[in-house]
Amino acid sequence: MVRIAVTGASGKAGRGVVHDLLAHGYEVLAIDQVASPDRDVRVLQTDLTDYGQAVDALHGAAAVVHLANIPADRLRPSVTTFNANITMNFNVFHAAAALEMRRVVWASSETTLGLPFDAPPRYLPIDEDHYPLPTSTYALSKVASETIAEHIARWSGIPFVALRFSNILDAEDYAGLPSQLDDPTRRRWNLWSYIDLRDAAAACRSALEADVDGATSFIIVASDTVMTTPTAELVRGVFPDVEVRGEIGEFGSLMSGARARDVLGFVPQHSWRDGSPGL
Repeated sequence: MVRIAVTGASGKAGRGVVHDLLAHGYEVLAIDQVASPDRDVRVLQTDLTDYGQAVDALHGAAAVVHLANIPADRLRPSVTTFNANITMNFNVFHAAAALEMRRVVWASSETTLGLPFDAPPRYLPIDEDHYPLPTSTYALSKVASETIAEHIARWSGIPFVALRFSNILDAEDYAGLPSQLDDPTRRRWNLWSYIDLRDAAAACRSALEADVDGATSFIIVASDTVMTTPTAELVRGVFPDVEVRGEIGEFGSLMSGARARDVLGFVPQHSWRDGSPGL
């Protein structure tokens, strides 16, 4: 049984990843600063801003899914967010190299691509080449961490897989969507994109199992938008002067998941339109 460390294991994404890995036969070492609300998950409480604690916590794991970070802009002072995220990411990356782990999968962010889109994107759908356009210290912490990952991957030979998650939604979030559908500008900030929690967890597993090397980054996004308005109509109304490259489905996402599909074999399976409950 392969042992995978999951940092940030008590958060929304972390809990989803822990349960998905356990369901697929992995042994999981759950790491967080706080206990999990899931009583069946024992968490190793660790401060990952302390390098020694990071090394001790990761010891014995074959790979790590690193999700522990301040998860968004404006939750803390901007300097705190940048410093904490950079420190946690460096410590986990460097510890993984020192421990000769097989792989690092970690949570980058869709914000590296230009969010919030108060200024129009350069083209649609956006893909990995729309990077880097950080507009906050949170996004900048992810951009800087992708650079750190690239160099540690080269030094160590360990594959590093950065997952640029779109807005992760579960059943509770889906319940609130109808109140946002009447005004397209309310979610223009991320091009009306999202990813179901179950698919976010599956993407982490795909990243652990795929044949990759070096440091690679992938957009992880649902195939559709959160809107009932057709995507072409959204573009005409909100981004009328932006170049559209190729065809977009009726409710097709304006972020491209093609690279994740082609390289990781990841194809999202869940949509809010299905009325599916999430985790």
